Amino acid sequence: MVAYHVGFGDVRAEDLSEIEEVMTMESFIIAVEASEGQIKLNDANVITSDLVVDNGVIHIIDRVLIPALVMSE
Repeated sequence: MVAYHVGFGDVRAEDLSEIEEVMTMESFIIAVEASEGQIKLNDANVITSDLVVDNGVIHIIDRVLIPALVMSE
C-alpha cells in the first residue's frame, strides 16, 4: 500500500499541474487533476506540496489512496 503512494522522479507541484497521470512504484496509474491552483491525486486533495527531502519530493494529501483493485474486492 505504501508503494502506491510513491511515484517516480522529482515531480513538483508545477509539474503536476501540467500532467494528467503519475505512475506509482507498484505500476499503478494515479490520475492528476489541476484546477485554479488546486491539485487532486485520484480523489485526494494535495494540501501541502513540494517538501524537498534527500531522496525526492513529498506532497501531503488529505486521504489515503486506495488502488482500484482493492476497492473492487
